[in-house]
Amino acid sequence: MGSKNKLKRFKENETFNNVFQPTREEVVGDLFPLRGKWNSDFFKNDNPLVLELGCGKGEYSVGLAERYPNKNFVGIDIKGARFWRGAKTAVETGLHNVAFIRTQIELINHIFAENEVDEIWITFPDPQIKYKRTKHRMTNSEFLQLYKKILKKEGVVNLKTDSEFMHGYTLGLLHGEGHEVLYANHNVYVSEGSPEEVTAFQTFYEKQYLEINKAITYIRFKIKE
Repeated sequence: MGSKNKLKRFKENETFNNVFQPTREEVVGDLFPLRGKWNSDFFKNDNPLVLELGCGKGEYSVGLAERYPNKNFVGIDIKGARFWRGAKTAVETGLHNVAFIRTQIELINHIFAENEVDEIWITFPDPQIKYKRTKHRMTNSEFLQLYKKILKKEGVVNLKTDSEFMHGYTLGLLHGEGHEVLYANHNVYVSEGSPEEVTAFQTFYEKQYLEINKAITYIRFKIKE
């Protein structure tokens, strides 16, 4: 994407009431005003709050929001020019139960309060296959503890990935640390009984994976107390 196009999207993001782009200083200084108040001050209801971490173009957040109008969704990504598409679609279609925030995943406990979130989706994260990149894998022990801080007691995490490595690594870690695996599937579009929200819509990249018959895997789990 050209830098001119990026700047145009950044500018347009500033006009959307469903996009938040706080500075790192604001976030780290706990100055983000919606922390603990997403439902009361932004969505203005008591519906379950669902996050998509690394939301990319925002297709999954928007798809979930359309399908589940009685839930609130927040897509999170550091690249605002990407989720511009999802934010614009939501504005154009009058979808009021989805928002986007430009920030780093590592800082989400400054964006959401303890016990504020009902569910987390991690869709097609970089598997960070090299050992020295383990700390960047979004299902490593440190990230799980970060998610636990903001999740409600019965909160769940969903991992959808085309990476057999990421799927296997996560399953092994979950079993090893004693977390509760609620559902696991190595190929959601072939196996019967896949949850509806896993196969009902696809991200831009997921469609490309499916065209070359790449298996899409899925895990739903709870982080132990």
